[in-house]
Amino acid sequence: MFKFWGDGSQEAMSLVDAIRVRSTENFNWTFIFILAVVFYVYWSEINKKNYEAVCAGLALYGVHWLYEIGNAVIGHVFGYPLWSVSNASTTFILLVGVCWELSMMFSLAGIISFKMMPQDRSTRYFAKNGKKGVSCKLIVALEMALLFALFESFLAGTSNHSFIWVYRWWGVLPVFVTTYIPFFLASNYVPDMEPKKRRNFLLVLWGLVALLLIILIPLGVI
Repeated sequence: MFKFWGDGSQEAMSLVDAIRVRSTENFNWTFIFILAVVFYVYWSEINKKNYEAVCAGLALYGVHWLYEIGNAVIGHVFGYPLWSVSNASTTFILLVGVCWELSMMFSLAGIISFKMMPQDRSTRYFAKNGKKGVSCKLIVALEMALLFALFESFLAGTSNHSFIWVYRWWGVLPVFVTTYIPFFLASNYVPDMEPKKRRNFLLVLWGLVALLLIILIPLGVI
């Protein structure tokens, strides 16, 4: 059921070779429903003036898009990306490593992580005997990263190959360390930046994402 590393198999490579990016062949109405749910969550937070939660969501989602663009570029340059999604597992593939359902989940993941922290985000765990302890932001980021890495391991082991790992050295551990920890550090720390720094961070992040998509998609790179 769980798969912890890529196997370098011909089957995995064939599945990646067959990926149809931005094909509407499997498209269905769940696309609209999921989009409506995401809009509802964000506008609910905005209506409540929970702008920090919105920033958490946008911070993680922007970092997610940078990673997906980088993964697609790796696939273009080296033949295979670090991770991929299969045609059979989704209604719409945005980039080689991310489908619509997965991307919309990541649009909410930052808000979820942010809300899992204590109300007092200055809380530090394991603080005793004069020790400062560990920030709750870091602890929650590590917990969420581990949960997501393990769930990705499950997806990689599904019969419809929801996730595909080609390279033998890529798997749960590198996903946990190099991907999910940065994702959740962004969602947990960015909201508490000074307002100007937070705004600049999000503007630069999303500006870079938009620029890369505008340039690389028409060139056929991603």
